[in-house]
Amino acid sequence: MTSTNALYQPPDLKGRVALVAGATRGVGRGAALALGEAGATVYCSGRSTRANRLPREAAKKISPFDHARRPETIEETAEMVTARGGTGIAAVVDHTDAKKVEELVERIRTEQGSLHIVVNDVSELKPADFGKTFWQLNLEDGLANFRNVIHSHILTNHYAAPLLIETAKKTAFSGLLVGIGDGDSYTYRGHLFYDLVKTTVIRLAFATARELRRKNVSSVALTPGFLRSEAMLEYFGVTEANWEDATKKNPDYGSSETPLFAGRAIAALAADAKVMKKTGRVFSSWDLSDEYGFSDADGRRPHWGRHFTKKYGDCMKPCGDAFYEHWFGGPMDALYANWP
Repeated sequence: MTSTNALYQPPDLKGRVALVAGATRGVGRGAALALGEAGATVYCSGRSTRANRLPREAAKKISPFDHARRPETIEETAEMVTARGGTGIAAVVDHTDAKKVEELVERIRTEQGSLHIVVNDVSELKPADFGKTFWQLNLEDGLANFRNVIHSHILTNHYAAPLLIETAKKTAFSGLLVGIGDGDSYTYRGHLFYDLVKTTVIRLAFATARELRRKNVSSVALTPGFLRSEAMLEYFGVTEANWEDATKKNPDYGSSETPLFAGRAIAALAADAKVMKKTGRVFSSWDLSDEYGFSDADGRRPHWGRHFTKKYGDCMKPCGDAFYEHWFGGPMDALYANWP
C-alpha cells in the first residue's frame, strides 16, 4: 500500500558532516544520497572501489549478492552525493579494522573539525543457509556475520563518539547515531545468526543511547521495508525503471521501497530539533514517513507495515511504549542513576 507525494523538499543540513559506513550500495548509499541532497558533507566509506572490483565472467552465473563482484563503488556513491548538491568524499575503509576506522575519524577531524551524523550500514551477511535449524548451521559463516556487522558497528561507534560529542557541545542541534537493521520488533527472524545480528542492532541503539543521554547525541536503529536495492533488482531481473514487473514473481514487491526512502528517514531525523526524544528506540522507514511526510524517489510513500498487516494479519508487533518500559528502571538505574 502506498500513497503519493511527489513534491519532496529535503531538509536543510548544510554545514553538517556525516559518516556513512557501508555507503557503497543499499541503504548505505540511500543514506548518503539523502544527506547529500539535504546539503551535507558525506564521507562515503567502504571496501568496494573501482580498483578492487572482481570481473563477472559471462559464462558463469554470479549471485547478485556476491559483493566482491558487484559493480557499485564508494567513489561512485561520493560522486552521486555531490551531483545531488552535497559534498561527497570517498573513503576506502574496512570497518572491521580498528586502526583503519580510527584513522578515518581522525581524517574527518582534521579535514572538517566536526562530525554530526554517523550511519552504520555495514551489513554483509551470509544467510545462505536460511531454512536450517541452529544445530545445522554453518558456524563459521554465522560467526562471520557478527564480525561483519556487530563488530564493525561497535568499532565505528567507539571511534566516532568522541567527535560526535565534541561537535554536539558546540551546536544547537543534536548529534545522530544510526544503526541499520531489519525489523522494528523483537520477534524471531527465521535464522539464529540473522536474528541475533539484527536484534543486536536494536540493543546497540539502546545501550549507546543510555550512555549518550546527557551528551546531546541521539542513538537510534532504523529498519527499511522490502528493499529495491541494487542486488534485489538484479535478483528479480528488473531495473528501477521497470521494477513493478517483479510483482509477477512476488506481489509483495508492489509495496517495496528504494534505499533512498530509508535515507530520507535519516535526513528527517537529523533535522528534527527534538530527536533526543527518540533516542534508544528502533524506527521503521514507513512510520517515519508518516511522521515527517517524506516520499520515495518516485514520489510514492510505500508503507510496508500496512501492506504486511493487510495481507498477513496483525503480526508485525513493532516495539512500542510497553516494550521500552522493560528497558528502564533496572539495577543500573537504581545503583548508578547518574552514570555517566
